[in-house]
Formats: sequence, structure tokens, C-alpha cells
Amino acid sequence: MADRTVDGGPWTGCAVMFLQSLCPRVDLLSLFKEQGKFIVFKVIKLTLTDSAGGLGGYEILKVHDADPFLGVEVKFVDEAACQYFLESYSSGAVRQSLSQHACRLLALSQELTVETQLKASTHILDLYLDKLELCLKHIHLSQPERLRDEEIDLLEQQLESEALGPAPQAVTITQEESAVPSNCFKFQNRVYEDRMLTAADVQSFSNRVGRQWKHVGRALGKSCGALKGPAIDNLAYEYEREGLYEQAYQLLSRFIEAEGRAAKLSRLVKALEDCKLTSLAENILDIQP
Repeated sequence: MADRTVDGGPWTGCAVMFLQSLCPRVDLLSLFKEQGKFIVFKVIKLTLTDSAGGLGGYEILKVHDADPFLGVEVKFVDEAACQYFLESYSSGAVRQSLSQHACRLLALSQELTVETQLKASTHILDLYLDKLELCLKHIHLSQPERLRDEEIDLLEQQLESEALGPAPQAVTITQEESAVPSNCFKFQNRVYEDRMLTAADVQSFSNRVGRQWKHVGRALGKSCGALKGPAIDNLAYEYEREGLYEQAYQLLSRFIEAEGRAAKLSRLVKALEDCKLTSLAENILDIQP
């Protein structure tokens, strides 16, 4: 990648993040090259989603061998997302997020320590992290010279299929069937198959809930210890600068992280009902008006 001046058009930029596990039992590069390609890609994708403030604003172009590092080439298409990422990287939040997702998805018994390096063209941005505007400029001047790898396209499709899961199907119940099956829930006198919350659910909720996210959080907190007490107000304070979308996104992320497989669609729909946000529940369930 060569530095160049970018005139006109939408804001874009490119950076390469290099990752290396310092845990002797976990080699991210070997895992990606061999049997764990999808899991490692998922760890990277979730980390970037956390660190860039959502699912938009960037795309992964290539994951490559930079022995002993694993190189991740990222194209940013939104200046705000790039700045958010740089702030997360500078604060250590990127390494923390990467470690948490790797521990969960790779079923590690101890915390994963990761070494990182960030480059834009020939510039090592780790040397300028106290000058975020300069880092932003270097990334903007470093434009990608390739399209996204076909391998990354396939991994993205696989991740999207996993995230969306099967669409919840309405189940017809006869009058004699008074009990709702254990793997289903009832909404507006119809029965739907229950499932774990997906990335698509989180995005749909975060885009539409607005200022009501706190009320939904307190409704979820009735059965989720991680959202009890001052947790909601702490989230509001911590992510006030990032806006309502990020506050809502972090709320559901905290719920999913705390509840694991118990973070079900039925619990979110019930919380939305309690807060009289039935139109948002209908949207998440893809109910046509």
C-alpha cells in the first residue's frame, strides 16, 4: 500500500492490524491456516464490531500470514468508525475484546494475552497513539490496493448465516393445545420458535429503540443480574459520547455476554412488551403490518 492524496468522494482509509498470541498453547496464525479458520475470523470480526462502534463503517479485506503475526487488513469507509477504533486501540480495549472473544470461542481455561501492532502503509501507528489525528490522517492516506479476498467473502457469508439462524416461524396451535411448547413463546396470540439472540437482532434493536433502551434494560434486569442496580446508569454514562445506538448495542451485548445460551429472543420480546414497544418487537420478529 502506498501513501497517496485522496481528493473528493467518500472518506476511506486502510490499516493492517497484526495479532500474536503470547500464550504458548494458542497460535492464532496456525489456527487460521489450519482447522480453526472460521473461529479465528469470528473472533476478529466480533472484536472489530466492538472496537469500531458497530457492524458498519469498515470491512475486512484480507487475513494473511505475517509470521509470527496474523495480519488483518481493514478498510474503513467511515471516519467516525475509524476514530472510534483508534480510540479503542489506544486504550487497550481492542486487546481486551480480542482476549475475551478468543477465550469464549476457543474455550480457553485462562485469559489470552495478545500482542498487537497497527500499521498504515509504512507507518507504525503504535508510535503515534497520543496523536490520534495524525493516525487518522495516515490511515486516510493509505488506500487499499485490492478488493476483498474471496476467502473473506465466504467467511462473511458463513458468519452471516450463523448469526441470522432460522427465521422464527409462527406455529399453529389448536384450541386443545393450551400449553406453549418449551422451545416456543407466545406474542400477540401467536406462537414463535424461540432461539438465541443474533447479531441481526442486536443491530435491529439498537437502530430503533432510541431513548427507550434504558427502560428495556431495566425490564431485562429483572431476570439478569448483570443489568441490576446501577448497571444501566453506568452504561449510559460510559457510552454517552457515542450516542443512543451504541448505548443500546452495549446493553444487549452485556445481556448476551452475561446470559450466554439463555439470552433468548423470548426474553427480549417480553421486555419490549413490558415497555409497550410492540412495534419494535414486531420488527425484530419480521412481522409484516
